[in-house]
Amino acid sequence: MAKNYDQLAKTIIKDVGGKDNVNSVVHCTTRLRFKLKDESKTNDDALKNTDGIVTVVKNAGQY
Repeated sequence: MAKNYDQLAKTIIKDVGGKDNVNSVVHCTTRLRFKLKDESKTNDDALKNTDGIVTVVKNAGQY
């Protein structure tokens, strides 16, 4: 699991299309739930291969 959460957060924001692509984000115990302006701007493969991220799920308008 990633130890540098600041770097992990920056990587996640970059790979979901940047902060300007995020409408909202909430978290629960094990997940970050993004509502994005444009899901085509995401880099799913990069996120899935990032230490500290288990997988990427798109469902019901949430990423």
